[in-house]
Amino acid sequence: MAKTKTFICSACGASATKWSGRCEACGAWNTITQEVPLSSGPASKSLGARRGSAVPLSDLSVDEAPPSRAASGLGELDRVLGGGLVPASAILVGGDPGIGKSTLLLQAAAAFARQGVKTIYVSGEEASAQVRMRARRLGLADAPVRLAAETNLRDILTTLEAERPQLVVIDSIQTMWADNVDSAPGSVTQVRATAHELTTFAKRTGTSVIMVGHVTKDGQIAGPRVVEHMVDTVLYFEGERGHQFRILRAVKNRFGPADEIGVFEMTGVGLAEVTNPSALFLSERGQPSAGSVVFAGIEGTRPVLVEFQALVAPSPLSQPRRTVVGWDGGRLAMILAVLEARCGIPFAGLDVYLNVAGGMKIGEPAADLAVAAALLSAREDAPLPADTVVFGEISLSGALRPAPQTENRLKEARKLGFTAAIAPAGGKIGSGGGLTLTRPADLTGFVGEIFGAG
Repeated sequence: MAKTKTFICSACGASATKWSGRCEACGAWNTITQEVPLSSGPASKSLGARRGSAVPLSDLSVDEAPPSRAASGLGELDRVLGGGLVPASAILVGGDPGIGKSTLLLQAAAAFARQGVKTIYVSGEEASAQVRMRARRLGLADAPVRLAAETNLRDILTTLEAERPQLVVIDSIQTMWADNVDSAPGSVTQVRATAHELTTFAKRTGTSVIMVGHVTKDGQIAGPRVVEHMVDTVLYFEGERGHQFRILRAVKNRFGPADEIGVFEMTGVGLAEVTNPSALFLSERGQPSAGSVVFAGIEGTRPVLVEFQALVAPSPLSQPRRTVVGWDGGRLAMILAVLEARCGIPFAGLDVYLNVAGGMKIGEPAADLAVAAALLSAREDAPLPADTVVFGEISLSGALRPAPQTENRLKEARKLGFTAAIAPAGGKIGSGGGLTLTRPADLTGFVGEIFGAG
């Protein structure tokens, strides 16, 4: 019986039974390649051909000490990792080109090495001289980091077996090449095979492995999604090129909370930690203006205050623009529809622009009320008081739902000098953090009480 051929899209990892010029899943052109089996021969024909070894079993009630962690001394990085680096962990770091991934990991490697962690940095994209030049610019030339410039995975693993480091940084996984796989470097098969080998090496030897992954134009890590399932932690390094702020976000973490963030500032000598991101994101906020609203959000375990900016203007187009930066465009459309259907406030014939200041990306639904306040403030040209924060989720019925960790949001706002807050009724607030609270029951009440309409 003839074997079925499998074709894989290198952009999104979708599989197909035949080749085509365009991927049906993501729409990319000339990305379909044939997947070559990782191995062939008698060993791969049937698992029943030879008998395996019994796997030891244990009870759930066995008491084991939690895994030890190695702290880097970089508080924001340790926070995102869940308290430090866990031995035998595999970590995947993704981000846009030029965002600062190599700079971050070189600084992290130097920080761990200075804490006594034996560290090897393997670069597949740059020569050793280029990495040393960056290290001198960052003031890291004296860090006890061992350096290699290599792409052959077999040679890299042989070196690691001999050196037995505690931490290995691979920059990047797309440049690694396994000579037992008949495929080009960066292909789906190569990325999956090399990631599997490196993860297996980490679990077998107790070495922590950090791998850099390129991202696609949609912001997803390039290659098959199975790589993200293989590793223990997936981190995204985010930021806008026009801003100096960088966000390290954990989207998966087996050893700590997901959605935790670390905030850095890009400077001339590398990345500097930002211990109080709320103050940094609001540092350039001037006098109160129409369309400007401060949102008290939660990122991971920390409260973060950011500014939403909205602009509403008459549109010369038959279909008005809806432009969003840092928030979900689909959710903006929902808020506009609820304002029109439940409050009778139309936005037809008006261009709407929404921006999250500082290059921050907000994903939690609790930002709904802040967005609605910014839109109404811009539309009515009526600024909110500068000392007020807003948060809450809006349902399709126009009802307002309380946000989780309300008390922590209010405490953070109070710490930064805010004296008033607008939040939905309900939810645990404790003492309210010493702020004057306005607690509307629904969106109509919010519009009428704050803007005198509805």
